[in-house]
Amino acid sequence: MASTYLTNTTSTPTNNDKCTISFWIKFSSVGSDLGIFSQHTDSNNRIQLARLSSGALSLFQKVSSSIEISITTNRFFRDVSAWYHVVIAFDTTQSTASDRVKFYVNGVQETSFSVSTYPSQNTDIRFNSSSLVQEIGRITADTYMNGSMSHVHFIDGTAYTASAFGETDTTTGEWKAKTSPSVTYG
Repeated sequence: MASTYLTNTTSTPTNNDKCTISFWIKFSSVGSDLGIFSQHTDSNNRIQLARLSSGALSLFQKVSSSIEISITTNRFFRDVSAWYHVVIAFDTTQSTASDRVKFYVNGVQETSFSVSTYPSQNTDIRFNSSSLVQEIGRITADTYMNGSMSHVHFIDGTAYTASAFGETDTTTGEWKAKTSPSVTYG
C-alpha cells in the first residue's frame, strides 16, 4: 500500500464558495478505502474524497462536527486497468442544492447518488480555505491512494465543467485529457 502523498498550502482564496478539482486517476486495487484528497485541521473539521471499498466515490465535508456535504455515487469504479477523469465543481452560490456540487466522470455528469447531502447556499468549501494544507493522495494517516494520478488541477474561484479539462477524441470516441486546459487558476 502506498504511503506517499502531495501537499499544498493554500493562500487567500479568490472565492470560498467556488472551486474545481480535476484529475485523472487509475486505481491499483479494489476492496479497501482509498484516499484521493483531503484538507483537515482535525477529525471534526475536514473535507475529503475517497474511493470506498465498494468502489463508490464519496465526498464528505464536516465543520465543527456538523456534516455540510455528504455525496456518494451509486456507480462503482473498480476497473484497475482504466483511467478515470474526475471533476468536482463547487458553486455554493447556486439556488438549487444539486447545482452546488457537481461530479463528472469521463466527461459525463454523475446524477445518481446513494447519499446526497448538498451544502447550504453560500457554504464555504473547506478545500479552498485560507492557509490550510491540501493533501492529494491521502485522507487520513492510514488511508492513502493506491494507484496513479495525473493532470491534477485545483481551480480557485471558478466552477468548471469537465469539458474545460477533457474532450472526446474524434477518431476513437474516447475521453482524453486537454494537456493545456484554458482555465483561470485564481
